[in-house]
Amino acid sequence: METFTPVFLETYDPLKAGSIDGTDEYPHDKAITRALQAKFKPNKYVQGKPECSVFIGRLGPNTTEEAVIKSMKEYGTIVNAKLVTDVVTGFSKCYCFIEYEEAYQARNAVRNGHRMTIDDHEILVEQEKSRLLKGWIPRRLGGGLGGKRESGQLRFGGKDRPFRRPIMHQNAFPEVKAPTVDHNMKRRRSRSRENRRSRSRERQKYRNSESDRHRDRSYQKRR
Repeated sequence: METFTPVFLETYDPLKAGSIDGTDEYPHDKAITRALQAKFKPNKYVQGKPECSVFIGRLGPNTTEEAVIKSMKEYGTIVNAKLVTDVVTGFSKCYCFIEYEEAYQARNAVRNGHRMTIDDHEILVEQEKSRLLKGWIPRRLGGGLGGKRESGQLRFGGKDRPFRRPIMHQNAFPEVKAPTVDHNMKRRRSRSRENRRSRSRERQKYRNSESDRHRDRSYQKRR
């Protein structure tokens, strides 16, 4: 039996990510089908250690790289930061990558920086996935994690939307056997009840006979 984990730990599965409890057997939207067919290779030009890198999402559109660094430096020494922007418009895509000097600093940021506020926006902080999670498929290819309910493409298995424990099928529970009936015990109890009734009847007969004798003696005396 597989051990339940609320998040992906080693390998990403697009089909599993599309299900709130990770048990879907068939894709329920076209994006998942696209993700299952997609091939993704991490950008080979990305520098830095993946275990030291942190993804920061849900930033405000006007939040700058400097503002992110200022808020996140309390968790460790930041050696690199990159606010992702649109190549055409230059506008922020509202997420950023930060590399810390040590892996434990990145873990500290993920653990304690999640849902902190930067420029009045509650942020999402996760470990980098593209180079750490085997089989990773980004959202633009139908995979990813999280998402908004309005989009109709929620992806589970991440920190923001973890898996829920599956409801076990009724047959998965061990069979409970009905208690065995000891027929000998039932017979002994029945005989015991019958014996008590018999003794009660005998006592009543004895009382009645004594009462009759007493009346006879009283009658003879009066005569």
